[in-house]
Amino acid sequence: MPRTKSKRQQQIEAVALYPVDWLEERSGLVGGLKYFLFRKVPAETNWFHTLGSATLTAFIVQAVTGVILAMYYKPSAELNPETGVPIAYESIVSITNDLTLGWLVRGMHRWGASVFIILLFLHMGRVFLFGAYKYPRELNWLVGAVLLLMAMGEGLTGYLLPWDQTSYWATVVAININANAPIAGPFLGDFLRGGQEIGAETLTRFYSLHMLVIPGGLAALIALHLYLVIRLGITPPPWSQTAGGYDAQPNGGQPTRSGLVTPGPRGNGNGRPEDGA
Repeated sequence: MPRTKSKRQQQIEAVALYPVDWLEERSGLVGGLKYFLFRKVPAETNWFHTLGSATLTAFIVQAVTGVILAMYYKPSAELNPETGVPIAYESIVSITNDLTLGWLVRGMHRWGASVFIILLFLHMGRVFLFGAYKYPRELNWLVGAVLLLMAMGEGLTGYLLPWDQTSYWATVVAININANAPIAGPFLGDFLRGGQEIGAETLTRFYSLHMLVIPGGLAALIALHLYLVIRLGITPPPWSQTAGGYDAQPNGGQPTRSGLVTPGPRGNGNGRPEDGA
């Protein structure tokens, strides 16, 4: 027999849940969050499906550490008159050596960039091998491809920010490769350099792209990507015997959203494979 809550417990629970009820009544966010966290997934879901969540986690780590670094970084290519060292490079040295746990934050951001790119490739490889790019998820595949390109652009623009010899000459090579592309190459090279040569204007431009433009685009496309994942569901692995795109219906009924799984779903709409398959 379930234990009956006392009047005091009921009052405390009502007070604690009042802000949640207030928010849900006016926005519906609580219900949406519950659906996102507790929605049904295919029974054959395995660790390969966590690559997307791992990539999202890496992006969040990059965003948080990037904001912290931006509070102390100075995007200036001018030389300090007292030391003769570029101000941007001095700020990096100060973050690493003088700021409390600055070495840790910078290390997480530096190596996290590589982890983010690697996880993106692994996630897209899993999507390709599992056939999750096919109908009706083509748009989500295209969004993922754009996310990959933007993430690589984020890595390129961030690599120059220390403003040392390694980052300078690596950026020279990268920009020259883009500038030699046909038709749009010269215009792209001039845009990235901010002129005919790499200098202070290039550093400022890369900093604005790295901190404002590309992260904003990444955040927007990730939100769209997650919406499409929730809207269309998770694709079962290729060895699954259940049709992808909809749940099994009672009494062998038709799926409520058949447009999401035709043409050519794996199965006959009732959670069982086609006869003779």
